[in-house]
Amino acid sequence: MSEYAYSLDQHSGENENNLAPYKYLPVPRISIQAFCFSGDTKDMIEAAALDRRMNKAHTKVMMGGVSAAIAFYETAPTPNLLVLESDMSTQELMEALDKLSEVCDSGTKVLIIGRINDVNLYRELISFGISEYLVGPVGIQDFISNISHLYCEPNADPLGRIIAVIGARGGCGASTIAHNISWAISKGMDSDVALADLDLPFGTVGLDFNQDPLQGVAEAIAVPERLDEILLDRLYFKSNDRLSLLTAPASLDRTYDFNEDQFDTLVEVMRKGTPNVILDVPHSWNGWTKRILATVDDVIIVAEPDLANLRNAKNIVDTLLQLRPNDKKPFLLLNKTGLPKRPEIKPEEFVSALQVNALPPIPFDGQTFGTAANNGQMIGEHSPKHQITQLFDEVASVVLGRREGKLTKFSLLGPLLAKLTRKKAG
Repeated sequence: MSEYAYSLDQHSGENENNLAPYKYLPVPRISIQAFCFSGDTKDMIEAAALDRRMNKAHTKVMMGGVSAAIAFYETAPTPNLLVLESDMSTQELMEALDKLSEVCDSGTKVLIIGRINDVNLYRELISFGISEYLVGPVGIQDFISNISHLYCEPNADPLGRIIAVIGARGGCGASTIAHNISWAISKGMDSDVALADLDLPFGTVGLDFNQDPLQGVAEAIAVPERLDEILLDRLYFKSNDRLSLLTAPASLDRTYDFNEDQFDTLVEVMRKGTPNVILDVPHSWNGWTKRILATVDDVIIVAEPDLANLRNAKNIVDTLLQLRPNDKKPFLLLNKTGLPKRPEIKPEEFVSALQVNALPPIPFDGQTFGTAANNGQMIGEHSPKHQITQLFDEVASVVLGRREGKLTKFSLLGPLLAKLTRKKAG
């Protein structure tokens, strides 16, 4: 059962003075979905969505209240913020929320607008995991201020989840995977995502999305002490209404020698403003790449099913287990499987040898990938109904925690890995 995200320092009936610091703070790039039972509340939320402070958020308003939300989310992912209007009694509301929790994604915040002005109900809702309870009718200012409070309060949980994608070997297609996962999140998952290309000399985000912005990652890290959400918004290029890009200069007019902490500020500012952040990390090993892999929320290792990729992937996994002993294991995505006339290590054996979280493998399809790349398109744009498009949607679901990945248990590669280890030691 999923748990609602919540803040224990919320207080029912906060007056305007208590929320004053948040009245003029913009709401970050979040998805907001509301289920109302009254036309007045529906009109209020739709009017609030047009406010300048809400221009980054994506707001959708539906009718039907809590019951409609339960039915809707049995087949759909929940947003960053779910707003529910209720006219139920306390017992009815708690029973309905218990059912909703079974279909609510982890990390979703829930704000309830009710009619019962009772501090005991408020405390019960907060202990259940609800983020905030407001007694209706609610005005536009109070509604926006409470959302700002949930996401901009200094002690609030960070909004964004940082996911680094790195290849086990050069040319294995890690950048292509990172870009298509980002696009799948923005389209298939209906969630905002920011993609940053950290391969400054050779990055391909601009090419793959058929864009050539004048500014990007290089400008974002040039003066870290000046970087904030306002400046970052100016540097983003909007690929679609939910996907923001930070492209690499892809130029060799200077060298790119970075300090270990060069990207720290960029990552933290991106985390504040966007629910999902994908970092396209180049296949290299230095202080800053090691630091990024050690500090992000999740790591996806992309590899081809051959021996060199297996050795490199094992080295990365072993290093990450030392750097991140209390974090979950990295994801592994095997790319270009089924390449004609190439002997391959079976995916289940590859995964078992590393004991990592498996993502659905992506089969080799030179025609589809090549045509999409030449057109500056993602696979989902080029071939919306292609099987690989569905695979990227599935990968996005697993990465975002909306579907379980499978770890297949085999041990056929134990002797082979032992041989590699002995050879390395020798």
